[in-house]
Amino acid sequence: MSEINAQTLPEVLDEKTVDRNPIDLFRRWFDAAVNSGSRLPESMTLATATRDGKPSARVVLLKEFDNEGFVFYTNYNSSKAHQLEENPYAALVMHWTVIDRQVRVEGPVERVSPDRSDEYFRSRPRDSQIGALASPQSEVIEGRQVLERRFKDFDKFYRDRHVERPAHWGGYLVKPERIEFWQNRSGRMHDRILYERESSGSWSIKRLAP
Repeated sequence: MSEINAQTLPEVLDEKTVDRNPIDLFRRWFDAAVNSGSRLPESMTLATATRDGKPSARVVLLKEFDNEGFVFYTNYNSSKAHQLEENPYAALVMHWTVIDRQVRVEGPVERVSPDRSDEYFRSRPRDSQIGALASPQSEVIEGRQVLERRFKDFDKFYRDRHVERPAHWGGYLVKPERIEFWQNRSGRMHDRILYERESSGSWSIKRLAP
């Protein structure tokens, strides 16, 4: 996870004075969410769609972010992964109730490198590593006993050895083209600041009506 320094945000978001780089603003908002005591501030809704545009959404965890984008990890055989292979574009929503802020992200998606997935997999608790092997994510199973049996079998198999990342598990990078910051204000006069990436790689900044 990107290292974050706490800073106090202005009460009003002003499109003329906000950070020129949206990741810098996101870093401060994320830090504020962490410091607010919000439970799982890294949780975010991930929306994907099939090749023909049928949408679906679920909550995943943001594990890393930098100027390239936002990274989450999953099973490459899952429903979300199949949709991303068919239609490699996604939307993210992070909403922090305690601080009354929300961030929306849209952009193309690609897999992170195997080395990056390996590094993150090694940082996970051993039970989570075993779980990634044991769960045939999104497949129909007869009952929970199937999962428990598979977990027990893999746990026994790897009892005295290093748990290797399975090839069907790894990360995705959402590369933002649009990032919108929303901040609650009284009288429903909310602040909405939209960043859009230009062909030059720089960001345009606009205010949206609430």
